[in-house]
Amino acid sequence: MSAEAPYANLTPDHVLDAVTACGLWPDGRLLALNSYENRVWQVGLEDTSPVVAKFYRPNRWSDAAILEEHTFAHELATAELPLVAPLMFGGRTLLHHDGFRYALTPRRGGRAPSLESTEQLEWLGRLIARMHLIGARTTFVHRGRIDRATLIEQPIQAVLASSLLPPPLQARYRLAAQRVDEAVAQRFEAVGPVRPLRLHGDCHPGNVLWTDDGPHFVDLDDARMGPAVQDLWMLAGDEPAMDAVLTGYQQFREFDYSELALVPALRAMRQLHYAGWIASRWHDPAFPAAFPFAAESRWWEQHVDDLHELADGLGAG
Repeated sequence: MSAEAPYANLTPDHVLDAVTACGLWPDGRLLALNSYENRVWQVGLEDTSPVVAKFYRPNRWSDAAILEEHTFAHELATAELPLVAPLMFGGRTLLHHDGFRYALTPRRGGRAPSLESTEQLEWLGRLIARMHLIGARTTFVHRGRIDRATLIEQPIQAVLASSLLPPPLQARYRLAAQRVDEAVAQRFEAVGPVRPLRLHGDCHPGNVLWTDDGPHFVDLDDARMGPAVQDLWMLAGDEPAMDAVLTGYQQFREFDYSELALVPALRAMRQLHYAGWIASRWHDPAFPAAFPFAAESRWWEQHVDDLHELADGLGAG
């Protein structure tokens, strides 16, 4: 497959053939689901509920790292946490077809949570605490960490190597990104050691689906080792919301309140990583179509200004 277009050969027929290879009987109905990093399809089946087929981006994760994701998902499901875990075929969850790696999961519907609801925020806090109790049992070996190397250094290199960043902005970008990096390092040093655990890693509202029975999580694709607060801050937009999440969380697990001081650093890391992610994936035709603003100088000018503002907020010199 082409490195320039990693999914060029993933046609609807390939998707159907991959599902058929598992002994299932697709009825021909395919629905492409919203995903840029991987390719995800809802596949209708004859005489039973649809499945979701997730085709992993080539060269992003090793097989061992994907299997760690799957093992974690099954640990959570075995503990009766509402999380969609991959199905097993012939004793395997990581499947291969025509050069692609993929997994199948049951389809689970739902709606976005109401992050203005104290009741729902507390419910999410309880659920995340239960997830963290499982996550703290052991460590990831192959999936990496929430750290500066992954979320700052690599994205900076991707942006500087990309043609997207206008040449007149390169020096300003270097300075802004360096200020963020130094400020984040200082903030982590000031907080001191925190106990890392296996995390969902990308716990934003789009990865939570709500039904009449309550919430369930999807997509452990960014699961890593890191501080517990990483799975909380994207669901809590302000102090009252965080208080509600932590009220629920502490019903099942103690929380180290010193980690709250990491939230501005984690927010800055995510914003810097976002630009690097787009830059590193620009060769994928889906990215210019989905993020056309990244080809405009004014977006990068604003990004540089935002980085300086984040560094200022973190107390960088």
